[in-house]
Amino acid sequence: MAAAGVLFRDRGYVGVTMPAIAEVAGVAVETLYRGFGSKAGLFTAVIEAAVAGGASRAEVAVESRPAIRAVIEEPDPRRKLERYAATQPGIHRRSGPLLRVLDEAASVDPELEALRTEMETGRLMGLGRFMASLAEAGALRRELSVDDARDIIWTLCSLEVHDRLVLQRGWSSERYETWLAATLIGALLARD
Repeated sequence: MAAAGVLFRDRGYVGVTMPAIAEVAGVAVETLYRGFGSKAGLFTAVIEAAVAGGASRAEVAVESRPAIRAVIEEPDPRRKLERYAATQPGIHRRSGPLLRVLDEAASVDPELEALRTEMETGRLMGLGRFMASLAEAGALRRELSVDDARDIIWTLCSLEVHDRLVLQRGWSSERYETWLAATLIGALLARD
């Protein structure tokens, strides 16, 4: 998976073959097909590992991962959003290059288009559960529905917003994280 990740980042999805990955990884091509089924299956595993922070973490449900567990268990709504914002720079740094490749590859491979849709749907649903928990605690702004709050955090925490600020405008990861936390708190939480 490490070899595949480097090749996909460097050459894109279309520019990488299973034999090239096998050669760099020092394994037989058949080993890749047995382990992942297809190039799209391998690419999916590489992306999931990047988002999770490693292959072993990808096998753990999102809500059970340590950083997300800390967000869930945090009782203070402001701190909860700050903790969530703190997860975003690392996720975007690890997975961003591969997600950009996925966006390009989805146009040529229906399996990858389905993966992109599935990933965004999963992210949207997870953020919906997060916002529902804030609503249940009475922490959301009164005028926001759970769906509106979900849509706001889904947009603000997107790779596109990260890339505009960090890659295009040159913000540091720390500045992005601080801005994101403050913006989420201001946009989502009821004022005291």
